[in-house]
Amino acid sequence: MSHQSDLIATDIDAYLAQHEQKELLRFITCGSVDDGKSTLIGRLLYDSKMLYEDQLAQLEDESKTHGTTGGGFDPALVTDGLKAEREQGITIDVAYRYFSTAKRKFIIADTPGHEEYTRNMATGASTADLAVILIDARQGVLTQTKRHSFIVSLLGIRHVVVTINKMDLVDFSQARYDEICADYRDFAARLDLPDLHFIPISALNGDNVVDPSPQMDWYRGSTLMNFLETVYIGSDRNFEDFRFPVQYVNRPNLDFRGFCGTIASGIIRQGDEVMVLPSRKTSRVKSIVTFDSEVAEAFTPQSVTLTFEDEIDCSRGDMIVRPGNVPKVSNDFDAMLVWMSPEAMVPGKTYLFKQTTQTAPGQIESLRYRVDVNSLHRSPAPDLQLNEIGRCTITLSQPIFYDAYRRNRSSGAFIVVDRISNVTVAAGMITAREADKSSKLAPWEVDERGTSQTTRDVRVVTDEERESRLGQSPATVLLTGLSGSGKTTIARGVERALFDAGRTAIVLDGEDLRRGLSRDLGFADDDRSENLRRCAQMARLLNENGFICLASLIAPDAGVRAKAQDLLGDDRFLTVYCQASLDECQARDPRGHYAQAVEGKLPSLPGAGGKYDEPEAPDLTLRTDQQSVDECVDLVVALLRDRKLIR
Repeated sequence: MSHQSDLIATDIDAYLAQHEQKELLRFITCGSVDDGKSTLIGRLLYDSKMLYEDQLAQLEDESKTHGTTGGGFDPALVTDGLKAEREQGITIDVAYRYFSTAKRKFIIADTPGHEEYTRNMATGASTADLAVILIDARQGVLTQTKRHSFIVSLLGIRHVVVTINKMDLVDFSQARYDEICADYRDFAARLDLPDLHFIPISALNGDNVVDPSPQMDWYRGSTLMNFLETVYIGSDRNFEDFRFPVQYVNRPNLDFRGFCGTIASGIIRQGDEVMVLPSRKTSRVKSIVTFDSEVAEAFTPQSVTLTFEDEIDCSRGDMIVRPGNVPKVSNDFDAMLVWMSPEAMVPGKTYLFKQTTQTAPGQIESLRYRVDVNSLHRSPAPDLQLNEIGRCTITLSQPIFYDAYRRNRSSGAFIVVDRISNVTVAAGMITAREADKSSKLAPWEVDERGTSQTTRDVRVVTDEERESRLGQSPATVLLTGLSGSGKTTIARGVERALFDAGRTAIVLDGEDLRRGLSRDLGFADDDRSENLRRCAQMARLLNENGFICLASLIAPDAGVRAKAQDLLGDDRFLTVYCQASLDECQARDPRGHYAQAVEGKLPSLPGAGGKYDEPEAPDLTLRTDQQSVDECVDLVVALLRDRKLIR
């Protein structure tokens, strides 16, 4: 079963040529923590004789100190190379290993099982042709098993083999094996896993890994190694849609100008007509140059240099396609995001989006829904936290050339990068907004926005859906105090703080109301009361639609404030008293009210000829003549958080 061949001793050149022609299979191992992923890979490498004697000797010594097998040989140490991995007995980062047999070459990605490192698992799965999902026979299907299975389906991995490991610990029970297979099939029925297989194994002892297990004579299927050697992956790649993102323009001399890159999909031949996007200029392929010679034909995923018969403009970031088969060109699309950053996703924040060889700034306009990996149910949410998955609407500053991910993994995938830290915060898969006749839509891609009104009733948005989407509970914060006490400044500061945190607040300022809705009101006591009443009615409508309202008014009458509280509800009304000395307010006089009071134009200004009823038991008192604006803003935000109005 190893990579060894009789040709090594007789004709090394023939052996190398044979080895070069072997098909390459990339696969990952994934599943919950302690399911035995690293042990399985170690066993595969050991049984295929891909470990050298000095490596074996070192592993035997380390098995005594770091192993989890009671001092015996621990195959997991083959891939768990980080010091922290060996100390904790877990996989943290993706470990890549290479081995080969007489039939095929393999690249294995050993991915972490801990939920904290799910983003590493998604990275390893992004280039895989096949996934080996391990399940501990004692534990069965766990949450992390479902999470990894969902990501495997989301990333378009067609071939999945579920290995029920540690069968030796359940006495090689066929009943237990059948039970786990049934549980997994029930969950996987809602996923897109077109080629699903099950194998019972014991990775530590090698049962059904390379050789059939005499302990499980009831199992008549293939061993894992035989399955890896024989699974057909030739039809997985897209050979229909030619996509060639230009990575580099090679101009070594005056007589050569070539366009370098990796063929993302499709086939190209000399003489074929091609089009360059976005210019839509056409030409024909003059030559296809590889690292050692010219070829008549090239296909995905080869890296080549194309030359054209005509001198047309083409540079990095452009895409070469066929004129009759053009990808979508747009700066607006929907995508599934796997969030990989500890900092939550903020809709509206500007990120960098890297897709093929293009990079463009843009925003995540909205989060359509978040997917529960356990039930696959979709729920509204205000943001995505670490390792969460959701469907988003994205708008870029410039158009890109893309296909739906399920049709073309290369041109339908992208990453999201934070502009400040340059850290990759998410991986994205572009979804099809309309049904593609050539591909089946996954359950989480089905878009209900186009459903005809005649076929369904309108579903009213509930308060719970609003709170979940906005990440906040509606409330009105009345900032009351004398003119010049800083009410509006603090309200605007709180609005900015909430906006930066991805929340939505609306400021209702008394002066702004007087320019429109209350332009018919004066400044008498009754007029001030009416202005507050109108403001409260508007705040009630905003609250009913899920918004936080920051009302900045003098509101001098305690009785009228109480009526506003009754209208809005005790659970949705907070009073913040902006307290400052009259001298300080008069010194500030930002709108000239005190100057007008001295001139007799505002004879009933509270604090200067008019009464002001100080709140007896406000929810928060701010000494705006002693505290800075930032301190006051932080206190208001803390109040909202303490009352569980924002998350």
